Amino acid sequence: WWNPAVEAQATDRAYRIGQTQPVQVHRLIAEGTIEDRIADMLARKQGLADAVLGSGEAALTELTDAELTDLVELRGGTR
Repeated sequence: WWNPAVEAQATDRAYRIGQTQPVQVHRLIAEGTIEDRIADMLARKQGLADAVLGSGEAALTELTDAELTDLVELRGGTR
């Protein structure tokens, strides 16, 4: 998945569809593969979303200068 929320929704759906026992989701990722790079990207996206949305406006005041710059920086092409 390219979006952490979509992956979380799929995990939640697996639990809701008729399950009465706890559900465990395992992601197998081999180091150095595209899946590894996607997992890193998702972790960065989730971290940014948590920082911005996690605790409301207070989260913005807790960002370092570098994190705030990364948040508002315009990007074109590859990084």
